[in-house]
This record gives sequence, structure tokens and C-alpha cells, in this order.
Amino acid sequence: MVYVQRDSHGRLLKVEYHPFEGMTDTLAVESEELRTWLTAREEVKARLDSLRSSDLELVRVLEDVVGVLVERGVIRYTDLPEAARLKLDQRAVARAEIEGLSRLLGDEQD
Repeated sequence: MVYVQRDSHGRLLKVEYHPFEGMTDTLAVESEELRTWLTAREEVKARLDSLRSSDLELVRVLEDVVGVLVERGVIRYTDLPEAARLKLDQRAVARAEIEGLSRLLGDEQD
């Protein structure tokens, strides 16, 4: 048996193996409702993980776009908000440090 919390429409919000404050019901571990909820939860987690991964890739794309715009004189680096400049500077330093360490190790990474 698992302990659950439902919303006002009867939908599962939370599932735990032990009683918890706010629980409103119990379910059999073998129930179809629990299996469906767990499957949907895993699907949401997988999609969020995919978005997080693409977010990391997009950050690098945006850094490159900012660099191209500055190089071509479309914008000045100082036009960016200070917080954005600080983040870009921190990432540039971190990348340069990683690049230097990679060369010391003989790695050929991008």
C-alpha cells in the first residue's frame, strides 16, 4: 500500500510509502491509477531533462550570437546589462581555464 494526496478533483498529487502530513487516501501498489501516475511522472521528468540539456546547448549558442553581434558592431558589449556581462565573463574565463587544462592533459575537446 502507498499513501497519497489528492487535489480537489481527486487527481494524485503526491505518493509516498509512509504516511505523511496532508495525505488524503491510500492505494494498492498494483493499482492501475498508481501505475499510470508513475508512468506520467517519468515522462514529465524525461521531457524536463531533455529541456535542461537543450538549455545548456542553447546557452552556448547565445554566447556565440552575442560575440558575433559585438564583433560586427551591431551592439556594444557595454550595451548588455551588467549581470549579463558578468555571467558571460565568468563563462568565458571558465572555458579558457578548461581549455588550458585540456591542453595540459593532451585532450582535444571543444
